[in-house]
Amino acid sequence: MYTSAMDIITTHIGADFDSLASMVAAKRLYPQAELVFPGAQEKSVRDFLSQEFRNIYEFKKIKHIDLTRVRRLIVVDTRQPERIGKLAECLKNPGLSIHLYDHHPDAVGDLTGDLTRVAPLGSTTTLFTQIFQEQGIIPSRDETTLMALGIYEDTGSFLYSSTCPEDLTAAAWLLSHGANLDIVTQFVSRELSAEQINYIGQLQQQARAYVIRGVSVVVSKLILAEYIDDFAVIVQRLMVLENIDVLFALISMGGRTFLIARSRIPEINVGMVAREYGGGGHAAAASATIQGMTIAQAEEKLVGLLHRHIRPKAIASEMMSSPVISVTPEVTIAQANQLMTRYNVTVLPVVTANSGQDKGSHPVGLLGMISRMVAEKAIYHQLGGLPVGDYMTTEIATLPENATLADIQKLIITHRQRLIPVVQDDRILGVITRTDLLNQLIHDPANLSKDLLREDERPSVERTRNLSNVMTQVLSRDTIVLLREIGEIAARLHCTAFVAGGFVRDLLLHVQNTDIDIVIEGDGIRFARALAEQNRAIVHPHEKFGTATVIYPDQTKIDVATARLEYYEHPAAMPTVELSSIKLDLYRRDFTINAMAIHLNPKRFGTLVDYFNCQNDLKERRIQVLHNLSFVEDPTRIFRAVRFEGRLDFTITQHTEKLIKNAVEMNLFNQFSEPRFFDELKLILSEGNPIPALRRLAAFKLFPFLWPDLRPNLKFDRRALHTLNQAQQAISWFHLLYLPEKIETWMVYLLAILSRSRVKELSSFCHRFDIPPKQSRKMIRQKVEAEKIAQEMQRRPFLKPSEIYWLLAEMDNEGLLYLITIARKRYIQQAVSLYVTTLRKVSPLVNGNELKAMGYIPGPQFRAMLNHLIEMQLNGEVTTHAQALAFIRSTYPLSS
Repeated sequence: MYTSAMDIITTHIGADFDSLASMVAAKRLYPQAELVFPGAQEKSVRDFLSQEFRNIYEFKKIKHIDLTRVRRLIVVDTRQPERIGKLAECLKNPGLSIHLYDHHPDAVGDLTGDLTRVAPLGSTTTLFTQIFQEQGIIPSRDETTLMALGIYEDTGSFLYSSTCPEDLTAAAWLLSHGANLDIVTQFVSRELSAEQINYIGQLQQQARAYVIRGVSVVVSKLILAEYIDDFAVIVQRLMVLENIDVLFALISMGGRTFLIARSRIPEINVGMVAREYGGGGHAAAASATIQGMTIAQAEEKLVGLLHRHIRPKAIASEMMSSPVISVTPEVTIAQANQLMTRYNVTVLPVVTANSGQDKGSHPVGLLGMISRMVAEKAIYHQLGGLPVGDYMTTEIATLPENATLADIQKLIITHRQRLIPVVQDDRILGVITRTDLLNQLIHDPANLSKDLLREDERPSVERTRNLSNVMTQVLSRDTIVLLREIGEIAARLHCTAFVAGGFVRDLLLHVQNTDIDIVIEGDGIRFARALAEQNRAIVHPHEKFGTATVIYPDQTKIDVATARLEYYEHPAAMPTVELSSIKLDLYRRDFTINAMAIHLNPKRFGTLVDYFNCQNDLKERRIQVLHNLSFVEDPTRIFRAVRFEGRLDFTITQHTEKLIKNAVEMNLFNQFSEPRFFDELKLILSEGNPIPALRRLAAFKLFPFLWPDLRPNLKFDRRALHTLNQAQQAISWFHLLYLPEKIETWMVYLLAILSRSRVKELSSFCHRFDIPPKQSRKMIRQKVEAEKIAQEMQRRPFLKPSEIYWLLAEMDNEGLLYLITIARKRYIQQAVSLYVTTLRKVSPLVNGNELKAMGYIPGPQFRAMLNHLIEMQLNGEVTTHAQALAFIRSTYPLSS
């Protein structure tokens, strides 16, 4: 099997912050390597990865890695093979290169590497900081914070005896480049001194619990004669030890009173409380120096502020709407749409039993949901008579009555549900909508969950986070300059430019993609002409679709589109295009992973646009459609889903699979443009290994649509799979020869699939999909010739080299690889291999000019003479120039 080699960066099982930081740092040295944890991580690391989402790189799971492909293993923070878990299997790979980075002392059984960098430092991260300084690598602010976490944790904030001067120097360098100590303080656990433990005990004794509007808050006071540095660490440790959700500490030290506040719940924003004392902070941590009042007065004021700032816990039973309007799966889409119009709702639960709409009765057995948007689109496509069960969304999350506001918020954000059913014992008690949640949140940003909070207390910008640092790491300098130029031209023309689609997907996967798809909010063709004029490029506009292609002098191509909304006159039709915003443009995309964009205008350059929480599907490696009629409107998306699943090693979601099966059952494939479909099939067959995708197509019962003439006998059985594997091995062998010739791999696979068919069926296939005549003639000729030669070689197993040469001389590379594919005998494959690698390179040792110099008259006989000479050379009877001349003279004597 021809598979590309890969590099892996890993560390020890139970990874800590030093391990994580070292892995991320190593990624800067090995940008093409995959980050893989060998096992679980420490809880603090897991918390960091979940809360500090902007710091996350693309970590792959071991189950998604083919360990036999690993050719370079980069191990950080350990050298012990037993500590890298299952990844130790890679150590058996032939030719494996091992690179090691560690700060631990030498031990028995340590790995040895092709590159080893080990130093007796306080942390491995310090080692990488030194490497960065040596190589002039400047980490991003998020990277500096993570690397600082690694150093602070492994040195015990520089208190462990293993701490070296280099550790402090490294930390200082990271701080100078923007490391955030607030985050370090939040995640680094430090050993407490006896004095600090004593203060914790005093705070415990003085602590008093208040229950205000259903929220428990702990307030503690302490009076000390002298100022104690970093008292926030003591407060934080008390909070952890006692599992306190909200803690306010009022500390009088050296004649001044201080407020230190911490919160782990969204019901209270401690930053807002601290501002009432002239202090500040964010929703989870804040502080203030209190002026003009005693500690008792400060506590009295605090209690009053808490009554004002704490919002009561909202639970599902209080927020939900009841009774629930619902339908059963046999109800038609048109009837469901009428019901939604009548009750002015946008989503209906689909249930097994509907008890009516009387108060106190509840629908039973949730099956899915149908939205008004899906219903209206289905009716537009003349599908209103179908049951809602065919197009309902089935992947539905529910909550119990006692769910908290945080539970509700997390579910709506994670699952992008418009409506949450509140369920008890299979009964739907009520529903909570996104509007219900927004009404709850709108008045207080403290209600935003921790992973959505930023230090400035604004709502999350993760869906619009800035990717400039990622772009710098992944993209070439020329590409970044090009994107900035595009943004500057757009700003000058008073329009907005985005790069969208697969380019953004691959950027977040840390993969380079040179296929740049630009979307313009404004006049896309006018923008394309301005871009072309500035770069002396050629522009090809397509007025009907509002698109254009800009071709630079170096043949770089930029596709430009006006932000548009597509709609379809009937199922499987070509889309009709109307102008729209970037949000609607992204909504028309095929899958969530391709529905993101990046701002290019100077003021917002690098800002991610993710309206549909697509990052979540990318992180979870899911292929999912944006709306339920996606495959009805464009069935070619089925083949793109299968292709992406194989190429990216993602998984088509269960709901998307259901929609694919519905589209297949509707037999939509005869209603759309056949060439457009073949383009998608060709892309699948051009993948490095299309066999998994072909198996998927067969499982979805799509082979009959591909080859209707072959319905009775074309099956994806063991024999067909063997033929395809033979084709893949033949193609892999050819690639490993590193020959200058290019091959159409899709053609080889297509011939392999049709190996049991007749020529007329291949001809019918070519005609049906409007394959260009030149390619059609080539495929038919290669099929006929290869199958004829295979029969000839099977009858004559002992061919001379010259006979092999003349048999194969007229074959193209695709035909030769097809011949290897269908060959039943190994000697036939060996003969083709000999021809490709050796025989076809043979040329006559004597040329035409030499024949003329010898006195021969030019004419058809020259070709016959040279061909005869080639035969003798191929069979080893003539090996030198002198022998060639003697052969010509003796075999073709000149007449006197």
